[in-house]
Amino acid sequence: MVGVNRTNDPGARTPRSPSAARVLDLLRAAGTEGISRLELAERTGLTPQAVSKITARLRADGLAAEAGHRASTGGKPRTVLRLVPEAGHAVGVHLDRDELRAVLVDLTGTVAGERRAPLDLGAGAEAVVTGVVREVEALVASAFGEGRGASAFEEAGGASAFGEARGATALGEGRGASALREARGASALGEARGAGAPEEVQGAAVLEEGQGAGAVARGVADAPALLGVGVALPGPLDHARGVLHRVTGFPEWDGFPLRDALARRLGVPVVVDKDTNAAALGLAVGGERGSFAYLHLGTGLGAGLVFGGSVYRGARTGAGEFGHQVIQLDGPPCPCGARGCVEALCLAAVARGDLAEAARVLGAGAANLAGLLDIDLVLLGGRTVAGAPGAFVRGVGAVLDARARREGGHGGGVPVRVAPGGARAIAQGAGQLVLAPLFGRGDA
Repeated sequence: MVGVNRTNDPGARTPRSPSAARVLDLLRAAGTEGISRLELAERTGLTPQAVSKITARLRADGLAAEAGHRASTGGKPRTVLRLVPEAGHAVGVHLDRDELRAVLVDLTGTVAGERRAPLDLGAGAEAVVTGVVREVEALVASAFGEGRGASAFEEAGGASAFGEARGATALGEGRGASALREARGASALGEARGAGAPEEVQGAAVLEEGQGAGAVARGVADAPALLGVGVALPGPLDHARGVLHRVTGFPEWDGFPLRDALARRLGVPVVVDKDTNAAALGLAVGGERGSFAYLHLGTGLGAGLVFGGSVYRGARTGAGEFGHQVIQLDGPPCPCGARGCVEALCLAAVARGDLAEAARVLGAGAANLAGLLDIDLVLLGGRTVAGAPGAFVRGVGAVLDARARREGGHGGGVPVRVAPGGARAIAQGAGQLVLAPLFGRGDA
């Protein structure tokens, strides 16, 4: 496990000291060219002896390796070290309301494998959790070989209802979404399990009744250098505990312990966060500087906030519920229960095909955010933005510029641009939920 603790506590997965994390982060930033021990000492403020001890341990753990020599101004050439990207991997999973995307990333965040499947977030916890397990297990198998991720469903001897639908995805095509209900007689969230208590769901999952769950845990946990799985999905949720709240439009998820349910099935650490926070973390790790807001417009609308390079989640990890700020009193109803939310107004304009109005509404929300937080940058993402990026950048930018003029600003409004990363951005950010603590990014 390359020296990383396999507990489900995110803090336990960090290196042995902040100094080691800092050294590892500098190795990552140096890329293939590498960095010398002397340079590491200069940039960290550590003594050369301390750096030598840390790098020796990182090399022993397989995280660092020699990358040749660099000419010195005096004395013998300096040996340079580099990060070993393949020494560790993480799986990032993005659960949208209608699609699952999973990526396998190495220590640099480079994608080494990817899977997509239809998703019905309203199909119930049992179906969704099982679908996530299935896709993660298949991704690990394809990357590390069948011996490392053999199909738990086949090992279970047909105990899973998915055995009847080998060609269908776990969550939707053909029998996928309903097969689990038919096999059990009901959804785990209530129909035949009474009140549908989250605690019952964990113990009632189909695979846990046979050998399937154990087989998945063995297949995934035995994968070489798999540090864990990060899962990003719509909020609100409790990031610290990995427990969902009343996801807008899906109140049945309220109180479900998604992190623990997946960790039990997979046998590796799991981190759960909002999709927008995961994307924001990925952007910050990827080099976006200063304080910025990532606004995601897809099947819903939310925000990820970064201040000084760290994701801001708030005292109860609930920050960023951007879509549910009311901007029109007594406006149209929103699935959250309020009226006149920016999400409801924006999505209604999108549904009408009025992208100019959708961008104007989004801009009004962004202007409120910029005025409240005085951020440096607004980044836009999500499938709706991807369909017409120019229209949204222009529309949101125009509202922000108009606000700046009203306030007497001389430098124009807050800059607006499309976030890099495309459709993979949230899944890759979910992978960073696992990787970031290894490099001293405690905000993950």
